[in-house]
Amino acid sequence: MAAPYAGYWCQYVTDWVADKTRYRLTIDPAEHTALTQHLAECPDQPVTVTLAR
Repeated sequence: MAAPYAGYWCQYVTDWVADKTRYRLTIDPAEHTALTQHLAECPDQPVTVTLAR
């Protein structure tokens, strides 16, 4: 059985990565592992980043 809001996870994770990239924030090893695992389930989801000035 799929988790509630499973369809939103790809958008949530790609937004998280985009925000981290935009503001040049670090990602610790545990966060990197979790993001990598979730992104593996979303192979066609683009990550759009607009860098902060």
